[in-house]
Amino acid sequence: MQNRAPDVMEPTIFQFILRYSRPQQIFLTVMIVLYFPLQYLTLELPKIIVDDAIRAEGDPPYNVAFMGIDVTIELDQVTFLIALAFAYLGLVLLAGGVKYYVNVYRGRLGERMLRRLRYQLFERMLRFPLRHFRRTSQGEIIPMITAEVEPLGGFVGTAYSDPIFQGGQLLIILGFIMAQDWILGLAAITFYPLQVYILPRLQKKVNELAKRRVREVRKLSDHIGEAVSGIQEVHVHGTGDLERSRFSSRMSKIYDIRYEIYRRKFFIKFLNNFIDKLTPFFFFSIGGYLVIAGSLSVGSLLAIIAAYKEISSPWKELLTWYQQKEDVRIKYRQIIRQFAPEDMIDTDLTDGSDLDRIDRASLDPVQFSGIRLVEPDGSIILQDVSLTLPLKTHVAFVGDAHCGKTELGELLARIQNPTSGRVLLGEHDLGGLSEPFIGRVIGYVDRAPFFQTGTIGSNLLYGMKQRPVTKPDAEPSEKADSQYGKEALLTGNSQDLFNGEWVDYAALGLSDPKLLRRRINDVLETVELEQFVLNHGLRLRIGMPERSDEWMGTFLRARELVDSQLKTDEYQDLVEPFDPERYNENASVGENLIFGTILDPDLTRDDLARDPFVMELLDKTGITFDFLIIGKKLTETMIELFSDLPPGHEYFERFSFIRHRDLADYQAIAAKAERSFDELDEDERRKLVALPFQLVTARHRLGLINDQVKDLILQARKTFQAELPERLREKFAFFDSKTYNPGVSFQDNLLFGKVAYGQPHSASRVNALLNAVVTDLGLTDLLIEIGLNAPVGVAGSSLGSSERQKLGLARILLKDPEILIVNEAMAGLDRAAALRIMESVLRHRKDRNVIWFLTIPEGANRIDHVIEMRDGGILRQGPPQPLLTEEGNSDLPEFRQGGPEKE
Repeated sequence: MQNRAPDVMEPTIFQFILRYSRPQQIFLTVMIVLYFPLQYLTLELPKIIVDDAIRAEGDPPYNVAFMGIDVTIELDQVTFLIALAFAYLGLVLLAGGVKYYVNVYRGRLGERMLRRLRYQLFERMLRFPLRHFRRTSQGEIIPMITAEVEPLGGFVGTAYSDPIFQGGQLLIILGFIMAQDWILGLAAITFYPLQVYILPRLQKKVNELAKRRVREVRKLSDHIGEAVSGIQEVHVHGTGDLERSRFSSRMSKIYDIRYEIYRRKFFIKFLNNFIDKLTPFFFFSIGGYLVIAGSLSVGSLLAIIAAYKEISSPWKELLTWYQQKEDVRIKYRQIIRQFAPEDMIDTDLTDGSDLDRIDRASLDPVQFSGIRLVEPDGSIILQDVSLTLPLKTHVAFVGDAHCGKTELGELLARIQNPTSGRVLLGEHDLGGLSEPFIGRVIGYVDRAPFFQTGTIGSNLLYGMKQRPVTKPDAEPSEKADSQYGKEALLTGNSQDLFNGEWVDYAALGLSDPKLLRRRINDVLETVELEQFVLNHGLRLRIGMPERSDEWMGTFLRARELVDSQLKTDEYQDLVEPFDPERYNENASVGENLIFGTILDPDLTRDDLARDPFVMELLDKTGITFDFLIIGKKLTETMIELFSDLPPGHEYFERFSFIRHRDLADYQAIAAKAERSFDELDEDERRKLVALPFQLVTARHRLGLINDQVKDLILQARKTFQAELPERLREKFAFFDSKTYNPGVSFQDNLLFGKVAYGQPHSASRVNALLNAVVTDLGLTDLLIEIGLNAPVGVAGSSLGSSERQKLGLARILLKDPEILIVNEAMAGLDRAAALRIMESVLRHRKDRNVIWFLTIPEGANRIDHVIEMRDGGILRQGPPQPLLTEEGNSDLPEFRQGGPEKE
């Protein structure tokens, strides 16, 4: 259940607050009004305690004036005093409790409204026209949705309640002072008119400066974003000094504005403090005179002074509220202006209501009718394009880089809208169809597909998740009436569960999730990604697969087949197997000591080296001193190799045993160890002992692990497994030729060993062997399923350019749309691979629509119908022959030879 942001946001923050929280604001007002009598009583009781209980004369009964009413008290003086003291304590607790409830309630209200506002801004951002993102960077949008709206949430709960609450307290305290003596009451309010007149004018300038500061900070964010995105160019061109100067210039502007804000803001504070301290002068002088003259009691004077101390707090809170109100007003106005660009996508086009209403058979044919596309600067991209494309055809568009074919593809996917003209799918205007419907029936990919941080599988399925699928047997926690759903409803957020089911198998023509896995395999094979994903499956470290005994039998047979092949001359010496009686040169010292792997992700090798059992084992076996020496030599080598490299350099991750930030500590440890190991404390000794655990003899080739040390490690291995305490047993998985080890990759499980370092092409040759074995034994599907869990990195950064384009193509093939648009999507592939994949896609989409905007002209030979574009219009169209000859397939001019005249 999706909530949609209104087409027009409220013009002021107060209108926004009233629209979405009017009942809550009224409730807060009622609670505040209930608090006022309690506050007045807390002011009145201290005066009665002093004048009528402590200073009472004679025996009871006592006559007490309580809020203008004479009351007779029969209690003795001490009992009367104690009763009044406890009454005061009860009033303080009750008033504090009401105040606590009001504060918590408006805090929660503020968070709900902040959540609503952020959701509305994000929802509106999703409806921005594409060209708006070309003018506005993410460095501007992100802070507005995150940091800049934060003060607005804090203000929402206090927008109406604070002036009522603080103003009410102020009036009650002033009323109390007036009730005691009107002269002192006038003295208390003498300077308020002056403050009310002067302070807003001073504050207005501060607000203007704050507005300028917000603009400059946005520019700073934009600059930082550009520097991060273009860091390669900065290094390539050596423009670091230029960027530092640019950054310093922006910081200078922000500094000047901030300094001016501080000067003005603290002058306002100085003025407030002076006036605040001036009023007691009148109380002491005038009030003291009135007490001496006998017209004012000491208790009343003390009560007035105490009340005035209380008055400063609500007055300051009112001034703070005013300052905050002005700041929030400006920020809100700036933000809603940024989130109200022209030509925003209408909310009706995002609800997906036509997903079940429109028959997909009615989408035939695709028609461009009088399409014209003009850029804001007046340049014409497309001029009077009219064209009809039957759905069950394969169509290719060709032309040079400025012919307009790329923009035509974007219009068909409704990435942008035409200046004039219409795109029709059958009888339906493309401009009137919802985004979820378009996402379901149109598959679009260009040369730069974007991938979210996640796995290969999650990005493959992304194009199939237009709306959630409601399961009839959903658990209560999954339904919208859960606490999550209720809170989302109160804040205008989406009630759909992100982790729920989003893939509609029925809409995709799939009766079973297993059929989806089969389709995934088919699509991966079509775009030549099957091997890429399978290799990831081999390299991933996964837990114990939940498989049957039959599967385990198949896995063990695969291991036996791999082992038999590794013993042949072709693969000999490519893999060093795990042997409980031998030291494995291609495994780390830690793996050799354990003869297994660490399962607990919270247990690092450093933690292992510090464990009392391991330390005792090393001491007992006599390896501790050797490890200290090896650790010291490793430290000296790391310092020599890496001390001059900057933090974050890739060599630290790939080769260093020590993190950059720890180099200085280890350098000090090495200096002490050079003098004597006895100078090291226990923690320093353990740091050195932990370093050799990472050492792989065959890979690092430092000559630090000699035969004697290897023998000692083998002795320690037997003791380790035999005496391992119960508390540690579940943290390790030992190597066993008859079981699957969840602590290593699937590849290492099949090899039951480590690929040897230094052997020519060992990795690729072993990989070919494993591929052949898993294919023969039917484990391919399992490995692809595992490989789909491989992470793609931030925004797909772990993928190469060719894998990105193939994965983008696979994503749209997977959802099997009615219209498939490939807009120069294989520009990064070599020619042969692009043509192979193109032929596979066309076979995969036999009797299904494909519209291909080509960068390789000879690809048109594979297409039923070819359309050539030039200067924003259609030059000619027809079958690939005679428009294109097999000999003339290397450049566009030969494509233009012959053929029908331009229509």
